[in-house]
Amino acid sequence: MTDETTNGAPSGAPPADGRADGQAGAGQPPAVRMNILAQYIRDLSFENIVAQKGLGGEVAPEMQVQVSLDARKRSAENQFEVICKYRVNSVNSTDKSTMFLCELDYAGVFQIEGVPEDQLHPFLMIECPRMLFPFVRRVLSDIVRDGGFPPFNMDPIDFVALYRQELARRAQQAQTERPEGQPLS
Repeated sequence: MTDETTNGAPSGAPPADGRADGQAGAGQPPAVRMNILAQYIRDLSFENIVAQKGLGGEVAPEMQVQVSLDARKRSAENQFEVICKYRVNSVNSTDKSTMFLCELDYAGVFQIEGVPEDQLHPFLMIECPRMLFPFVRRVLSDIVRDGGFPPFNMDPIDFVALYRQELARRAQQAQTERPEGQPLS
């Protein structure tokens, strides 16, 4: 009689790290786990200025996109709500008049485990918005198209650069708000 094997280990044998429960060993950090529990539109606004003013003729639109992010701890353990706020403004490049304005607040509820406390903030502000981005892009494209304009295919966003930019802005703001003669903390 022979022993059956799974991945080279005899059946019934513990995993290679020696733990029967499949959890990380004492020297290894726990595995990072992220689940999207829900995602939804918190707020949506679309204003078609061209239709309101009755403008016509040749238009050459320029798209301006502003992004802001927010994250909140929920009452349940290891659950966070991440809110991505997008403001898309289409401006006619010839006369600088606004063609349309779209504002979207899109949120996701995430269950996050195994992320060290000192790395949680960047994880929430980079990885979570990155997971939501394809859905946001689709919603914005559909809303702009349904508003009477060609679909807007938003370019990918570098959330790492956005996060670093916000950290630099906060550091500069803290520097300018510090009274003279007071040491940096």
